[in-house]
Amino acid sequence: MAKKTLSIFSVLLFLSPCIAQEAHSIYSDSGVFILHKFQQAIGREVYHITKTNGTIQYDVDFKFVDRGSPVPLTASIRVNAAGEPLSFFMKGKTSRFSQVHDSVSITGQQAYVRTADTSFSQRLLPNTFTIEGYSPATVQQLLLTYWKRKKRPANIHTLPTGALQIRREGTDTVTLKGKPVILNRLAIRGLIWGSEMVWTDQHDDLVCILTIDAEGDKTEMIREAYSALLPSFIAFGAQYGMAAFTASIQGSTRPEKMLAIRGGQVIDVEKGIAVPNNVLLIKDGRIYQMGDNVTVPANIRVIDATGKSIVPGLWDMHAHFQQTEWGPAYLAAGVTTVRDCANELDFITATKKAIDNGSGVGPHILMAGIIDGKGPIALGIIQTDSPSTAIKAVNRYKDLGFDQIKLYSSVKPEIVKVICDEAHRLGLTVTGHIPRGMNLRAAVDSGMDMVNHLPFLIDLMKKDKYRNFDLEDSLTHAAIDFVKQHRTVIDPTIGVYELSARNIKEDITKLEPAFYTLPLTLQTQFKSMGLDSATAQLYKPAIKSMGMLVKKLYDAGVPIVAGTDMCFPGYSVARELELYVAGGLTPAEALKTATIIPAQVMGKSAVTGSITTGKQADLVIVNGNPLTNISDLRNVQLVIKDGQLYQPEVLHQLVEFRSKAKP
Repeated sequence: MAKKTLSIFSVLLFLSPCIAQEAHSIYSDSGVFILHKFQQAIGREVYHITKTNGTIQYDVDFKFVDRGSPVPLTASIRVNAAGEPLSFFMKGKTSRFSQVHDSVSITGQQAYVRTADTSFSQRLLPNTFTIEGYSPATVQQLLLTYWKRKKRPANIHTLPTGALQIRREGTDTVTLKGKPVILNRLAIRGLIWGSEMVWTDQHDDLVCILTIDAEGDKTEMIREAYSALLPSFIAFGAQYGMAAFTASIQGSTRPEKMLAIRGGQVIDVEKGIAVPNNVLLIKDGRIYQMGDNVTVPANIRVIDATGKSIVPGLWDMHAHFQQTEWGPAYLAAGVTTVRDCANELDFITATKKAIDNGSGVGPHILMAGIIDGKGPIALGIIQTDSPSTAIKAVNRYKDLGFDQIKLYSSVKPEIVKVICDEAHRLGLTVTGHIPRGMNLRAAVDSGMDMVNHLPFLIDLMKKDKYRNFDLEDSLTHAAIDFVKQHRTVIDPTIGVYELSARNIKEDITKLEPAFYTLPLTLQTQFKSMGLDSATAQLYKPAIKSMGMLVKKLYDAGVPIVAGTDMCFPGYSVARELELYVAGGLTPAEALKTATIIPAQVMGKSAVTGSITTGKQADLVIVNGNPLTNISDLRNVQLVIKDGQLYQPEVLHQLVEFRSKAKP
């Protein structure tokens, strides 16, 4: 998941009349799917059907353009009259950063499989269907038909690889053209990380699928007649997904009116020291008392932290909460607060609401609402090219409880100041990308408070095409001095560049030691990200210099906040901090960038960000001491959020992570 964003599909299905042909019975039909991201139409999928003597072939042409990058895909699937697959072919891109080239041919009980890097044959297993990921939409419709005709088996084997499960979960009633319509709700697990949520009509025709694409971006497919209800389906997805997690962990965790932590050491992130802990008492979700003279009340839960460190809950300041599975994954890694840097409005507000009212599982969410301009690389449906619409957009986000505005790449330079001025008037800050036609200096002078991604600062420096720059050059010093004088908050996201520029042939566990605990769908996705050996070597010095630049910025007093831009769910916060330490920060300094500094820049330091009496009880108990070894943050033993206990192993099991040995 090298980048972020949000995506939506609108599905139109129609059939044209049969055409009689000589010698055999053949007729052709076609259908169209309109492809969306951020509820913005960005392409289409067209399929053509040919029926010949009991077999049906679907030929699919799929293409969208995501922020200026074409994503084309061709596919064909041939099935028999019972809906069983006979052949499957798929070639092209499934996101801006991933490619496929797969084929499957089935003869009798033997399947012949070819992918981009392997080929093999195997005996056909019972209940086998040919499908590779979320796209094309046409294949998902055929999957549902196959499942129904096979009497809804609990498990379906998939080729080229894998298996999936389809489960009926209930019904929902929506209002369409003033009339109630009852829809069946299903879940498909195994195509993507987590579950797709699917609705079909009473004829079992596809109405809507909520999924993610190969880039990790939220994707929805919805039949055209239901397109006005897309916000409702998105909200349903957040509601049902969160409710499922909450129900699953009942019994393994519960809110505690009062609990105590005895022993271990408290990591004081403000002073950068470890303080021996006698008793830390939590009451009503807040740190109530701590110190040597605290009396532990009778009949409350006492946690023994002997030999362990008690750390403030971590922050991810560049999250994209693309699906509900991110909630348990974040908490399991000790991340108790995230700043969501752009999302679908209906999804993120519903997700946040579910977590806040206790009907969902996940970290605290601070929301940054995205605003883009119009143009060929624009993203989303909240776009503005005029002062009046810009002001309306800012006010809409404010009214919905957002904490920030995020600018994206197509906002016109003259509109940036309008957005910043209105946001500041309403008490909001502004973060984001530097829009085209501006540099960081101009954007900050126009009012931007924070900047996502270190390369926007590097753009002010002398560099080559591989983004190598001289840390001692006068332009580098001038850029650092500028953001220092303006107290501009920098969210480096070095980890995402390390992942995208890695040598694809190198061991990926060098980036993420827990890689093989990830769900298999994520392992496959991440292994395809990177560069060839020669090109990766050219970018290596730039990645190393980024960490060293973070050190110079930190030493200059520039506020640095740790953000991941997704990557390995939850785990990548620790990786980001490891890169800061490799660049020269001390572990104590790096830990500040994921605790107290984010709380300060977001105006929350009075209630969170450090372990202090009166603050929220957002704590992580880890084996080891992250002040001497920052990687000890990976050794999460227990997570406490608002005084509620969470077992990392239980949370990871909810979202298909594998067990790992306790350190």
